[in-house]
Amino acid sequence: MCCLIAASRTGNADRGETMRTAWASVIALTFLIGSSSGQDVKPGWPIPDGVRWPTVNGYPLAYRDLGQGVPIVLIHGSITDYRTWEPQFEAFSKSHRVIAVSLRHFYPEAWQGEGSTFSIEQHAADVAELIKRLDLGKAHLVGWSRGGAVAIEIAKAHPGLIRTLVMEDGSIVMPVDETPEAQKAAEAMANNRRTLQENLRSSGPEKAAEVFADAINGPGMWQKAPPATKQIVLQNIYTALGDKSRPSTTCADLQKFEFPVLLMTGEKSPKSFAFFYGEMRKCKSFPEPIVIPNAIHNIHRSATEPYNKAVLEFVSKH
Repeated sequence: MCCLIAASRTGNADRGETMRTAWASVIALTFLIGSSSGQDVKPGWPIPDGVRWPTVNGYPLAYRDLGQGVPIVLIHGSITDYRTWEPQFEAFSKSHRVIAVSLRHFYPEAWQGEGSTFSIEQHAADVAELIKRLDLGKAHLVGWSRGGAVAIEIAKAHPGLIRTLVMEDGSIVMPVDETPEAQKAAEAMANNRRTLQENLRSSGPEKAAEVFADAINGPGMWQKAPPATKQIVLQNIYTALGDKSRPSTTCADLQKFEFPVLLMTGEKSPKSFAFFYGEMRKCKSFPEPIVIPNAIHNIHRSATEPYNKAVLEFVSKH
């Protein structure tokens, strides 16, 4: 029955695909025109108090901006946004200018996972352009989880914008030897993303969030999460549908990094992050990762005081 229905709609499907392609081209052109002409693209969604939104590469990019001094740019992970850094705002802004960005299509936009402008590369280009637009010079770049992948792409394409790089359980895809350990680490990251997407389509946002959170942080952690944390996750959950692939980083790329790098993981974090830190250190003499005691994957929230101390001590030396 399904095959007969599909066959009878082929002509309409082709025409529909053509129209979608045409509209996608129009939208992409609009972004390019808006960016190149300097015209503001006003957001079609409410902007919270205290949040700014310059037009960056044709998109109204939301961010928090606090404090003064050498800038620290905070890049959030999957299914979250600038609000995840609330425990860092006060501590970091006492001595630095803090920029906490919400990447394209994350809150405050209520995106449903449709379109082709969601990728690590696009997010890296947006953050790099924001750093230039704000005339920050060289910034301390902090990437958490998927935000680490964004930070790595900025470092590869715009090394002149970076004073230091902090990877907090930072995600990175690298070609590695085909060992059981490497395969397990690579599959763990990919499986978590794939399962999240499948559950989101089949079981809905609440169940998808619970399974994902428990896989990353441990059984029962979603139920223990504060209501505010759950709200942030559920307001960003459909961005998971846009995360289709991630760029690979080679040893040659890492060997070009001429800025200090801090690798950080949590004692209770998934071991795949520590594995890929080890692969990074085979390419270049990065310092040994620091391990925050008792911390789970969201180190900046689960072990806020030691996390803040470690980051501030590191950036103060550079």
